[in-house]
Amino acid sequence: MYYQKEIDVLDHYDVVVAGGGPAGICAAAAAARQGKKTALIERYGVLGGNLTVGCVGPILGNVAKGTMYDELRDLLLAEKEPGSADKAQDMERTKGILLDFVVKEGVFVYLQTPIVDVVCEDEKLTGVITAWKNGMAMISGEQFVDATGDGDVACFAGVPFEMGRREDGELQPVSLMYIVENVDESKAIICTGEEDEVKLGDERFLEFTDRCCKEGILPENCNCVRLYMTDYPGERLVNTSQVNHIDPLDRRQILKAEQELRHQILVITDFLRRYVPGYEKCRIKTGASTLGVRESRRFLGEYVLNIDDLRMARRFDDVVVHKAHFVVDIHNPTGGGQAYGVAEKVEPYDIPWRCLIPQKIDNLILAGRCISGTHEAMASYRVMSICMAMGEAAGIAAALCAGRKVVPRNLEAKWIQKALKKKGAELFG
Repeated sequence: MYYQKEIDVLDHYDVVVAGGGPAGICAAAAAARQGKKTALIERYGVLGGNLTVGCVGPILGNVAKGTMYDELRDLLLAEKEPGSADKAQDMERTKGILLDFVVKEGVFVYLQTPIVDVVCEDEKLTGVITAWKNGMAMISGEQFVDATGDGDVACFAGVPFEMGRREDGELQPVSLMYIVENVDESKAIICTGEEDEVKLGDERFLEFTDRCCKEGILPENCNCVRLYMTDYPGERLVNTSQVNHIDPLDRRQILKAEQELRHQILVITDFLRRYVPGYEKCRIKTGASTLGVRESRRFLGEYVLNIDDLRMARRFDDVVVHKAHFVVDIHNPTGGGQAYGVAEKVEPYDIPWRCLIPQKIDNLILAGRCISGTHEAMASYRVMSICMAMGEAAGIAAALCAGRKVVPRNLEAKWIQKALKKKGAELFG
């Protein structure tokens, strides 16, 4: 079927940022601070992505000092008790903070605005097509940043990509985060991951949960029960549910995963009540409004960041994110827990500008987990602190390209680095 319809152009911007998660928020704010007319387009009714809609708790990972990650962390921690940085955020408070943050910078925010297509001319984007209650409309721009996670804009524009691990294409599992309340703090344990040695009686807690999973008490592959503290006593963020062999870009598989995960959190909560001291009277307080997707498209760029770059703590002359640091956290694509037993520890590494420049399209920059990297490398840089730093670099780069009338691949990294260093970001050393 051939479909044709005339649509309105809503407005024209110097920089258009797609995706209002951690990377997109920082990209939009950074571009606006460079004096450019900037739009931020988000498919949900709130900003934050996994930090809010996905109910993901603490902002994991680290980067070198002086990036926008420091600003957002300080804002989100402003009313917290000392030493609570590793606790899950107050999701409702975070939604307001993030929206105020970008609006204060003069960014025009389009909420509840899914991007459904793009318009390209001569390997350049001229606009993104959005869907509204009153129909479709185009938002046009000079430079574009794709911070959608799945890389929707890049995909619509025809940028080549890879998915999954090289040997079989399998992706990390999807999950659904949720919070339980009415937990007895005098007895209730905390468990933060596979290496946690917390005990349940005389038995290591995660050995107990693994046994319960094998016995069918816990859902299949839900053997690692992670229980994080939140800002409030009597609450735990539960990171346990998972469904394997799901393509998060397939609408039928998304439905299957949603059904199974919604069922799983009931089973997991019943397990906590029956078997874990302090959780006898716990109940579900809130849960994520969307699937937790750890990986999907990874777009091919000017350079593909790989696991050896991380293991060797490789430095790059065109660095735009310095000292990115998180474990290689590959949730098992075909089973429970970690793919290789425990997450691999790596030294702080650099992300070069070339990884943010996709092939084929001249005025598009990538930010977040969709940048150019391998399955293994992405398992580290996908966390929010690193995505925030990538977003800031992408927003600065887009603003510079718009001002200088150059395409990203012709923009020398030194100009991005100069802008980052001017605001105090550490890039070398």
